[in-house]
Amino acid sequence: MPIISLSGAYTAPKRRPSAYKARDAAYTVGGNNGYYIAALPRPYPKTAQQQRVARVADECGIHKGISKSALQTAMVECVGPKMRKGG
Repeated sequence: MPIISLSGAYTAPKRRPSAYKARDAAYTVGGNNGYYIAALPRPYPKTAQQQRVARVADECGIHKGISKSALQTAMVECVGPKMRKGG
């Protein structure tokens, strides 16, 4: 189970590579057991293009979980013209 500490570091048990032994091999190889510590990714500022696309998507009612037909309609009737106009 991954653990996130208060400092924002991420630690979890290693899962790969798992130990294995080939049929013709004398020894088991792989399987570096242990833990690793990594920093969680930082949020980064959106570019102007990303901000523009997000604004147009909000104006056109595009959201997570939208149906495919509603998305296609919004893309053709709303997003396309607004993006061509310059947002």
